[in-house]
Amino acid sequence: MTELDHRVRGVDHVAFPTFDPAATVRFYRDVLGFPVVHSICAAGWGPENHPDFIHFFFDIGNDDRIAFFYYFGTTPEIGGAPGVQGDVYARFGAEVPEFFVRSRHLAIHVNDEADLLEYRRRLDASDWPVEMQIQHETIESIYTHDPNGYMFEITRAMRPVTPQEDLDANLTIDALLDVVGEPEPTFGKLLARKAELIVEHAADWEPAR
Repeated sequence: MTELDHRVRGVDHVAFPTFDPAATVRFYRDVLGFPVVHSICAAGWGPENHPDFIHFFFDIGNDDRIAFFYYFGTTPEIGGAPGVQGDVYARFGAEVPEFFVRSRHLAIHVNDEADLLEYRRRLDASDWPVEMQIQHETIESIYTHDPNGYMFEITRAMRPVTPQEDLDANLTIDALLDVVGEPEPTFGKLLARKAELIVEHAADWEPAR
């Protein structure tokens, strides 16, 4: 596969709907300290039945932003029958495993442990205390749900990621694509295919090493 040059410079913004703009502003601006940096007010947009709305943005550092849409006159039932899990945009029934629901989340990063603990202090003093604090592989993270039900993560690196780990990640993804292209993919098949790829590429790596 030909390497493509990498031209993007990060996230401009991610955007979500909200049915509670007041609590959303409290959480991101007043609790976490992310300033409001932009807003768009629109009287409809596109089709005649499009509601009036405001689109507002919070600065999350590095010129990146998180944004929300509030549509006037809409209610949480807009997405259909309410489920028992999920957020205002995607609701799930009781039969959907919790790990699947929680996998949909936004993570932002801070420089070090002191910063992570400061955000933990702010959240724990608010209506949205930290629900989990976990160290996994190279990072440590705190998690909560924002007022809209979105899973929200703040993370810090415990050590730099090595070039060897980057190589391992690419081998893992190549193995994954091979396995899911066949019937009945499993974790065991993924590991077996990854081992095959390591053997196939070992001769190429030795001169470089």
